[in-house]
Amino acid sequence: MRGWYSRGYLPHYDEPGKVQFITYRLHDSLPKALLEAWDEALRNKEIDELKRMRKIERYLDKGHGACWLRQPAVAEMIQDNLRHFDGERYRLLAWCVMPNHVHVIIETVEGYSMESVTHSWKSYSAHQLNRIVARKGCVWQTEVFDRYMRGPLHLARTLFYVEQNPVTASLVALPGDWPYGSARFRQEIEPYDAYRM
Repeated sequence: MRGWYSRGYLPHYDEPGKVQFITYRLHDSLPKALLEAWDEALRNKEIDELKRMRKIERYLDKGHGACWLRQPAVAEMIQDNLRHFDGERYRLLAWCVMPNHVHVIIETVEGYSMESVTHSWKSYSAHQLNRIVARKGCVWQTEVFDRYMRGPLHLARTLFYVEQNPVTASLVALPGDWPYGSARFRQEIEPYDAYRM
């Protein structure tokens, strides 16, 4: 658990007991040139960080790239992978497996860094995805996007965003209709306001 650190472009914050929003995406879901153009616009103050993130979100939600996570066997494998160590290596609060990216909200626990958890998810799922779709090669982007939750309102908004994502992307009419997310289990797990910070 290192506090603030960076392995490249994105800064990360890692500490036990922090609630983290994590997004990781397929390697071909967002062209490097497009991301570099938005980064340049951010550096030139043509857009702010919020506009940059919204551009990325809208682009991902349009379903660019191979979208291997659209295949039920792959999406179920990703979902099962996220749920596998819930309560042991992290506390899983919400998730959504979209066609080309994954959103997760976890509470980190002592002994398991966020970096080791995300590495485990990506490593296992990359091998399984390649096996399922009969391919070889890179699956995930190198880095993950993460943001720690600064309070209950920030968490509630982020939970809503994660579970509403399939609706926003016009994949289903209601969040609970999406088979690869926590919204369909919402009645079985704690309500939003019960999450401790």
